[in-house]
Amino acid sequence: MDTVVTPAGHAAALWAGLLILLMLALSVLTVRQRQRTGVVIGDGELEPVVKAMRAFGNASEYIPAGIGALAVLTLVGASWWAIHLVGGVLFLGRLVHAVALSTNLDVSLGRTVGMLMTWLSFLIGAALLIFYSAP
Repeated sequence: MDTVVTPAGHAAALWAGLLILLMLALSVLTVRQRQRTGVVIGDGELEPVVKAMRAFGNASEYIPAGIGALAVLTLVGASWWAIHLVGGVLFLGRLVHAVALSTNLDVSLGRTVGMLMTWLSFLIGAALLIFYSAP
């Protein structure tokens, strides 16, 4: 059977791939901090390790749900622009948040903007999923 990939499917694949690469990059940064500091388990109460771990941990808390929303939106026939909107806002939000958290554990504009963008992508995604749930 031939598979037809829609423009929405291509859009979802793009954002899922970029989000996974972001998680991979944050994971590598965490491993590098552990190697530099000799911390094998936990954070050793060392700020560079804490920053790296939290940047990766926070991304891993939000990105899977976002990828799930992108996948389901594609399955229910959402338009390519809706997928790009949700995926793009989520990716930028997670990137901004990760950069800000990697450099500063305190509350910052980058962390705030990153979280607001993440929540906005979730809100738009949820609204679209509820809209497309109607028969």
